[in-house]
Amino acid sequence: MRNLLRASEAIDWVNTQFGKGANLLVLLACLVSAGNAMSRYAFSVSSNGFLEIQWYMFAVMVMFGTSYTFRRNEHVRVEIFYLYLSERGQLWLDLIGAIVFLIPSCVLMVALSWPFFMQSYEVGEWSMNSGGLVRWPIKLVVPIGFALLALQGISEIIKRVAALKGWVVIDARYERPMQ
Repeated sequence: MRNLLRASEAIDWVNTQFGKGANLLVLLACLVSAGNAMSRYAFSVSSNGFLEIQWYMFAVMVMFGTSYTFRRNEHVRVEIFYLYLSERGQLWLDLIGAIVFLIPSCVLMVALSWPFFMQSYEVGEWSMNSGGLVRWPIKLVVPIGFALLALQGISEIIKRVAALKGWVVIDARYERPMQ
């Protein structure tokens, strides 16, 4: 189990790095957006590339930030049962949810999105917009994002099993957001 917990820590570290990158993209997207607006209105200079890079950054923020959000236990969940369970019951529900729903869904999404990326890569797909960007790199973000989420799911499964066996104590508390 120690080796699995070390693997879990490594997965957590990787997803934390991707999460930090996603956080940085929020600032960068704001700067690109402001720069694009300024150049368009102040100098009458614009490019579809500026708009598309903002979309690309948003897609990367979402796809890479998802696993980081899951790692931090700040993801969306159905509270109807969760809040009424004991801590041990919550660990079991997290474990079953990850095994039954999360991992299979992520594997399916990777399997379905990989050919979508490969087709785009093989033809060297570019945006049809004037000044647009190459498309295949952003299509690669989808399978990578779901693979990272699946890895984080495996990490959380390892941690939940270890916690249920009493080998580690994890802070898996969920606080209901203020409404």
